[in-house]
Amino acid sequence: MTRKQRRGVLIGTCLVVLGLAVGLVLYAMRDSIVFFYSPSDIAEMQLAPTQRIRLGGLVERGSVERAAGTTIRFVITDGGKTLPVTFTGMLPDLFREGQGVIAEGTVQADGVFHADSVLAKHDENYMPPEVAAKLKTKGMWRGDSEAGGASPQATN
Repeated sequence: MTRKQRRGVLIGTCLVVLGLAVGLVLYAMRDSIVFFYSPSDIAEMQLAPTQRIRLGGLVERGSVERAAGTTIRFVITDGGKTLPVTFTGMLPDLFREGQGVIAEGTVQADGVFHADSVLAKHDENYMPPEVAAKLKTKGMWRGDSEAGGASPQATN
């Protein structure tokens, strides 16, 4: 085999190994690539109680209940489905009913989402683009088409 042929075989082998590595990484991350799931998405999925996910949507009006200590119960909705959430800890200052949130945690066997972190929007005009897109498809969001959008409003 000539030097040129050996170099071609080496390059080809490296490309095959690299392609295989990328394929394995993408296969392992197939369920983790999505930044968050809406309550409608979670209703359709079969999740293990230990599988960590991000849940995004609007805090349903009238659903926030403060229990003893720092435990808070509320409901996240996407306009179609709702999912009850419990969280123990300090909520962000901008957390309130009718606003967009993303909660990170697990869905337990009882159907309640147990969050260990809650993220709220950072100013009065911002909605995460992924949350806004899901809410637009459900008819729950009317905002600017500009980056950042506007505050969510329920449609009548």
